[in-house]
Amino acid sequence: MAEDREILREIWEGRLPVCFTLATEEVSTPIAPDPFYLMVPRLTYFPLVTDKVRRHFVRCVVPEKHDNEMWLEFEKFPLKWHYPIGLIYDLLVTNSELPWQITVHFDKYPDNKLLKCPSKDVVESHLMHSLKEADALKHKNHIMALMQERDHKQLWLGLLHDRFDQFWSANRKLMEHSAEDGFRYIPFRLYAPQLTSKPFMQYLVKSIENEKRLTLEDLLQRANLNFESKGPFQVVIHGIDLPLETPLQWISEHLSYPDNFLHLCIRYSSL
Repeated sequence: MAEDREILREIWEGRLPVCFTLATEEVSTPIAPDPFYLMVPRLTYFPLVTDKVRRHFVRCVVPEKHDNEMWLEFEKFPLKWHYPIGLIYDLLVTNSELPWQITVHFDKYPDNKLLKCPSKDVVESHLMHSLKEADALKHKNHIMALMQERDHKQLWLGLLHDRFDQFWSANRKLMEHSAEDGFRYIPFRLYAPQLTSKPFMQYLVKSIENEKRLTLEDLLQRANLNFESKGPFQVVIHGIDLPLETPLQWISEHLSYPDNFLHLCIRYSSL
């Protein structure tokens, strides 16, 4: 278990260097503000780590926009705050260039592309909803239902304050299973924007079937997509290229995001 804990901690401590820049057309001061650099955890959500970014730039936009909701953009793509940061990077950044260059906006919130996020409470609600959905797949929602309110708070506050031990003291309960059966179904979302117009794919896949431990390759085969049609591909999570023979149960226990889902990105080296 010590080795497992090391893996969990390594994933938890994954960081991305980000360079935030205020959109040129929104600068209202004679001199544009300096960019703001930040190391952000891959596992968290942008609204939980960008308070300092807001304070740095808001003084440089016109006063009537000071109370507007801030939103972020990368190469013309508005960034979905309800996606974990690491997932957004793995989805959108193909050349792995760092620091990640992100544009900050206080104007023209793209309501048609982004959900509103007026407070961190909205992020907490989103996390709890996702955890319940994942637990329904893994344990028919038995674990979340039996957890006390303080356990839910441990999960939220652990993520909010970037405290590994606090988060995992509660999250380990959501990872429990019998050795013979594994999870009932694997909570995952598969992102393949080059192959489908859907934001992601999700379908029922067991961890063990007919006494065989299913692998990442088994999961892909059930997607009914020709992944090789656009050339050699990788399945990436947390910036890691996963071998297709990796057992799904192991991936789910060790590489799930805090929402207990595996967010798997299909990436092509030629695209």
